[in-house]
Amino acid sequence: MKHLYTVGIAILLLTVSCKEAQPIEITPDNFHASIDNVTKVIIHDIFSPPVASRIYAYPNIAAYEILASNNPDFQSLAGQLNDFTAIPQPEAETTINYDLAALVAHMQLSKQLIFSEDKIEVYRDSLYNVWRNQNEEEFTTSEAYGMKVADHISKWIDKDNYKQTRTMPKFTVQADEPSRWQPTPPAYMAGIEPHWNKIRPFVIEAPDQFKPVPPPAFSMEEDSDFYKELKEVYDISQDITAKGDETEEIAIAQFWDCNPYVSVTRGHLMFATKKITPGGHWIGITKIASKKAGFDNMNTLYAYAKTSVAMADAFISCWDEKYRSNLIRPETLINEYIDDSWKPILQTPPFPEYVSGHSVVSGAAAEALTSIFGDNFSYNDDTETPYGIPVRNFPSFRAAAQEAAISRMYGGIHYRAAVDVGLKQGQDLGKYVVNNLEMKVNNAQASN
Repeated sequence: MKHLYTVGIAILLLTVSCKEAQPIEITPDNFHASIDNVTKVIIHDIFSPPVASRIYAYPNIAAYEILASNNPDFQSLAGQLNDFTAIPQPEAETTINYDLAALVAHMQLSKQLIFSEDKIEVYRDSLYNVWRNQNEEEFTTSEAYGMKVADHISKWIDKDNYKQTRTMPKFTVQADEPSRWQPTPPAYMAGIEPHWNKIRPFVIEAPDQFKPVPPPAFSMEEDSDFYKELKEVYDISQDITAKGDETEEIAIAQFWDCNPYVSVTRGHLMFATKKITPGGHWIGITKIASKKAGFDNMNTLYAYAKTSVAMADAFISCWDEKYRSNLIRPETLINEYIDDSWKPILQTPPFPEYVSGHSVVSGAAAEALTSIFGDNFSYNDDTETPYGIPVRNFPSFRAAAQEAAISRMYGGIHYRAAVDVGLKQGQDLGKYVVNNLEMKVNNAQASN
């Protein structure tokens, strides 16, 4: 009887041991959820669009690098991204779950790049507890490797000049020059990120590599090109609003608003409503496309990394031009010269007008995504539904980028030149990124 009892205990212990040693499975949904969590923190912490693009790019690169190091069909970005060196390899004889390590590195770097670290930690720890219970040895070795890679990339991050730009002077408004940007209502905020062109780019060689043609020469003469563009913004707005609140143009403007800090004034009270950034919207589109295509972990991180790198460089290129041309917004001039009671459909964001950030970033993101999924990849974009905005359908990424660009005119915050020239600037930059990043082995990437 005692022998049977001993055998029973042994079988029970063996069963428990086998259960504890189950392999840890990481799926694309784990990566989507981690990136979604980063987006929520970006919104909560009210990061500006350029800064948000930086927050997305580095963790996605880290996760991609770890997965690519264990996948012969993909290539490292070491030597391809500016100043980026190869990640460390695991110690010999160590068994690594590369998917887990990639997710660990993603969460660790995300935590370092935002303010509300606790929000990343709570999410991370909920996963860690599950993984430890599944297979403590596999978790421990894989976590250690993920942290090792995160530390390597963190040292690269520290040299991108971001910290230095935090101490540089604020933007000075030149009120004596009529063409120069001035803060706009209702908050009259100072110009955001005037030194963003000093951030180290990822793929492009310099911030002004895709410097656009200058905007039309400033003139308030009614027969000048500039005044005609100003009047066009006003006329479009008047036509749209005369049709009512349910027009297609207003729906397009609101869908692509993506203003992370909208000031609302009620009496003596002013508060902010928080929204996703333009880059966050395209990160959401990347998720939608990856899920529709049924991508595995490797291809999912390939899509996220490529798209976020293109957008990060697009913001550097765009902001380089914004503070060079330093052009005044339509709202300021319309209120002064045409209609002092006019308000744009969208709230004017706090930085110079030319070129349109949405146009540049959307053009770049669309080129990156098209190179991955193809030119006729249709999808339903539900990215804005958390903010009460309905789904829109698109036949391609390029079609979505064109709509995002024109939405800024419908919203009353950009002239036509900023939209058209900005879209081309983003497309040209996006194609450059696509053609200069070798990520997939023997993969013919679209460049048209």
